[in-house]
Formats: sequence, structure tokens, C-alpha cells
Amino acid sequence: MSETVAAIVAAHRDRSVSPAQTVARSYQRIREHNDGAIFIALRDEKDAIAEAEALTQKDAASLPLLGVPVAVKDNIDAKGMPTTAACPAFSYQPAQDATSVARLRAAGAIIIGKTNLDQFATGLVGVRSPYGIPVNPIHKDLIPGGSSSGSAVAVAAGLVPLALGTDTAGSGRVPAMLNNIVGLKPSLGLISTAGVVPACRTLDCVSVFSLTVDDAMTALKVMAAPDAGDPFSRSRPLAAMTAPPAKLRLGVPRSGQLIFFGDKHSEKAYGEALQRWTSLGAELVEFDLEPFYETARLLYEGPWVAERYLVIRNLLASSPDAIHPVTREITAAGARHSAAETFSALYRLQSLRGVAARTLADLDAIVLPTAPTAYSTAQVLANPIELNSRLGTYTNFVNLLDLCGLALPAAMRADGIPFGITLLAPAGNDALLASIGRAFHADTGLKVGAKGLPQPALAPLPATDGEDIPIAVVGAHLSGMALNGELQALDARLLEEAVTAPDYKLYALDTTPPKPGMLRVDAGTGTSIKLELWALSAAAFGRFVAAIPPPLSVGTIRLADGRGVKGFLVEPAAVNGARDISSFGGWRAFVAKQAAE
Repeated sequence: MSETVAAIVAAHRDRSVSPAQTVARSYQRIREHNDGAIFIALRDEKDAIAEAEALTQKDAASLPLLGVPVAVKDNIDAKGMPTTAACPAFSYQPAQDATSVARLRAAGAIIIGKTNLDQFATGLVGVRSPYGIPVNPIHKDLIPGGSSSGSAVAVAAGLVPLALGTDTAGSGRVPAMLNNIVGLKPSLGLISTAGVVPACRTLDCVSVFSLTVDDAMTALKVMAAPDAGDPFSRSRPLAAMTAPPAKLRLGVPRSGQLIFFGDKHSEKAYGEALQRWTSLGAELVEFDLEPFYETARLLYEGPWVAERYLVIRNLLASSPDAIHPVTREITAAGARHSAAETFSALYRLQSLRGVAARTLADLDAIVLPTAPTAYSTAQVLANPIELNSRLGTYTNFVNLLDLCGLALPAAMRADGIPFGITLLAPAGNDALLASIGRAFHADTGLKVGAKGLPQPALAPLPATDGEDIPIAVVGAHLSGMALNGELQALDARLLEEAVTAPDYKLYALDTTPPKPGMLRVDAGTGTSIKLELWALSAAAFGRFVAAIPPPLSVGTIRLADGRGVKGFLVEPAAVNGARDISSFGGWRAFVAKQAAE
């Protein structure tokens, strides 16, 4: 059986392999791999297998991650296992899952352990942890990359097909390159960071490691939804992947601007990657990289390091020796920045964001090396701060500029070290990067991870020829809600968020799972209700509508911009005695309020 998420889910659905067998296989592989530095904590195997066995009683078609074993970076809460951020003195027992983990579980994933990291997610090297240094499965002398070291190594070594990391300055991308896997760094706020130990709270995001782009996007679809529990969450619908643009325009730095620190192997591999893009039909357009470099320098030379200090200042004061010496040196510097310096840096960043926006306005994406070079563990231990800084050359500016990114394997160098590229675009273009990136990765013909497994054939993308039918959903089928898996199982594509004309009222129905009912009233006498528009093929639309239970039905809904679309409505008799929740403006806001109470 293939090792990808897609293949595992398919095998579980056709019952050729059970979820319990797959989970047991992961634990067996962890034992056989025998690297105690990958996981900080493992879940009890019997409990994980029991959870996997229970999935057989659920609707397989509604679980996009049915029985998929997942590893979670140990700065992300997973109930039942301590969160340490790779600092034993900081350890605590979370009362609940992080929102991202809860959404994975709801989609059928089985969380099996918490992975090692550069302490407090400070580092791109993977060697700053009291729990040891995970061995890079591609090249044992090479650093594993950080800070999400354990998660990247677990995927590359075939211990799990999917893992969560975090990314503030490149922690979801540099380890992906060094382990020959895919690293998806989503738009800020797309995945909730509730339940994540902050590094720089304004810049943090949960990232995804996988063997293929399609697998990473499957996980992203599950987790991407607004969260009232995260003040940095943003309502930004995730579009579906489509065929790459017919006239793809990719930005590349002007001649002489790239830095490889003398690494001729990486320089050659990047040039060959650009040739591959050209052969795939892309137009390469030069741009000025210097403003991006200036932005990168702000991250550690400017006041943002104060955010890292804020997280651990009490521990620094009470138990400084509990913190890794390199982490302590970097983080303590955050106490020295003044408010005036902070505002000065914010003003400069705003100007640089404008420059970046103008640069990217006429491009589909820019393509850069994920990192300019690679280092051995011995080299980094001998020169920990300077070499770490070099690895962030093309990653440190990304979250400051509010970009999304996708790190892709590009080549296996002549010296046996993997090289990768990263696609970057303005926030909200996650699906576009995936659409472009999956074609590039497939064209490389590279084996995936460290086990020498061939890439699977690219699955066909949903049709985008205009024959799809849009449908408006207002309740349990919204992104991240209980029944959204029904839409995903039909290959539905999220088109956009929208609101109705002020002609409707919304009621909380007494159903399982909880659902709202939207009732049309006289024009202008109701409320504008938030909804999502999804596109379904004609055949899928028919199957979806046929399964809608009463008292709901499908009718024509008028949007605020005058469009009429098919969508869910409720029979008038069904709202007698039901609670009128129209004042919330939508089902998501009502559910959030209920959860808060």
C-alpha cells in the first residue's frame, strides 16, 4: 500500500486495511526506527488503536482523514499528553485539544504522539532541545532542520504520513527541504492557533508536513476555518485547487541578488529548478529581492524578538538554567526593545509591505530556494547562531509580509543532500500555490521522503469548466462544521463567503447534529445572514440535494449583491417554537457564543 494520506484513506474506505492496522503499523515502525529524539511523548498504543477501531462505526465518506496517524509538534496542545515546548520546566497538561488538533480528530485522524522541536520553537536547526537531536533520515550527518524537527523527520522516515508543525520564521519550510518532503505554510489566521504555545503570536501559524501537496491540502481543508477562540483567526475561505494558470508568471530575484554562502550544489539545483519551471510553461519575471531581505532583518534584529521574550519571561526570571543556552541568549534580547523602537519598526514594515504588494501584483507567485544551503549537526553546534540565521535567508520575511508559502522538494544533490524551493504569494492564495506546486513536484520525479517510495500519480482535479452548480450553505455544512465532510466527499469546491439580502431569519433547530433553518420573510424585514458558496458537479449536486432531510429543502436565495443562488431553506412550520438567532448574523457566530457559555 502507498504511504500517502490519500492511499491510506482509500484503503480504509474499501476495507482492504483497517484503521487499527494502520495505527498499529505506525507504532511498530516507531519501535523499529528506534530514534528516541523524534517524539517527546507517545500516546498509549492501546488507546490509539481503540480510537481507530471505533471509526468503523462512523460514516467513512464523511471523514477525510479516516484513520490517518498524525504526529503533533509539542508546542501544540493535544489532550492526554503534556505540552512541553521542549522545556521540561515549562510542561503543562492541556485541558483540551488545540483547535487544529480537534479538527483533525473530528475528520478521523488518530493523534499518536508529540514531536521534538527547537525549544520554544526558536531555531531552524533542530538541535536546540533537551530531548535530543532527531537523526535526519536522508543523511545522518545533516541537521534535521527546525524548529519542527520531530514532525518533519517522522513524516520523512515513514512513521506517520502527516504531521503538524508551526511556522513563524521558516519552521514549517526549512525542515521540509532537509527531509525531502512537502511543507505547507498557510496564510496567517487560516488555521487557528488557539492551543499553540506562542513564539511570536502575531506571526505564528500551524504548518503541515506530508509526502505530497494533495495530502497537505487535505489536512488544510479540514483545519481551515475561523475560530472565535483565536483573536488572530481570520475569515478567509480556502479555495479549491485547479489547473495551473495557462500563462503562469513566476517572480525570480534579479541577477546577483541570491545568496548561497558559497554552496555551489544549491546554486546549481536552484538554476535547474528554474529551467524546470520554464519547461512547464512558466514565464520567469525578475524582481528586486532587497526589500524582502530588509524585512527579514527586522524579525530578529528588530522588536519582534520581544514577543518571544514575553512567552518565557517568568521562566527566564525564575529558572534561567531551565532554558537552552542558545534560546536564552536570543530570547533575553527581547527585553531591551523600547516602545519607540517597536513603533519605528512597525512603520518601516508597513512601507515594506507596500513594496512587496506592488512587486507581487503582476505575478502568480515568486519562487526562491527554501534555504540557501545545508549544514551538518557538527557545524551548527560549533556555530549555532550564525548558521541558523543563514538558513532563514529566504524564510524570515514571509510572515511579516503576510504571505503564504509552499515548500517543495526540487532535487537530490550530487552530495546526497536534498534541495528544495518555496513558492510564495500574498495571503489567501494557498490553493493557487498548491495547484502550481503539485505539478512541479510531480515533474521532478523525485522519490518521496526517505524511504525511496515513488510519487503517486496526480489525482485529477475537480472540473472547472463552468458546469459546476453553486449551492449556498448556512449551517452544519460550513467549513469546519460537523457536516462539511459531506461536501468534501463530493469534491465540492469552496467558492467564496457571502451574505444574503436582508430578507431572511435564522432559527436554531432541534436536530442532531445541531443545524439552523433559514426562513425567507418579506423583503427588507429580515437580516443579512452569512453563508458560504460551494460548487458541485451536476451529478454531485443531485446526490447532495437528494440526501437533504426535512424540514430543510433547497430553494433560491437572494444575496446582498443581487445574485440568486440555490441554497438551504427551512419549511415555515418547522420554526414554530424554535429560537430566533438572526441577531447573530450567521450560524458560526451563534455556535461560538454557545461554546463560550
